[in-house]
Amino acid sequence: MNILFFLKPKGEVAYIHDHCTLRQVLETMEYHRYSCIPMLNRDGKYVGTITEGDLLWFIKEQQNMDLKKAENIFITDFPRKTDYKAVTADADMEGLLKKAMNQNFVPVVDDMENFIGIITRKSILEYCYDQLSELKEKE
Repeated sequence: MNILFFLKPKGEVAYIHDHCTLRQVLETMEYHRYSCIPMLNRDGKYVGTITEGDLLWFIKEQQNMDLKKAENIFITDFPRKTDYKAVTADADMEGLLKKAMNQNFVPVVDDMENFIGIITRKSILEYCYDQLSELKEKE
């Protein structure tokens, strides 16, 4: 099975750039209702993931945080607890499944490390469910 079958292309995925401010990240995540979001550099290369937890722990440590102050804090200043590991387009299904067990989505990059999209855990589960249903029908 080619994992690109599950790919949600970059053009359909919200992401942030590593030069965004805290406020921009908060507004993007709120608008799209994401609990985590891929982060790219200016060249379109995947550099990591920002989660709600990363944001909450950082904000908790700040004194007198407000939205005006959030405009001057850059996302590169954030310590990230975990980065979602990306796969290349030629990854196998087993590797994809292993990553999806611990990540809401799996970032996909090309051979040059350019971000090309994500594969959601939901799409993998739907595929597995359909496969199981087909097996049951054959019995």
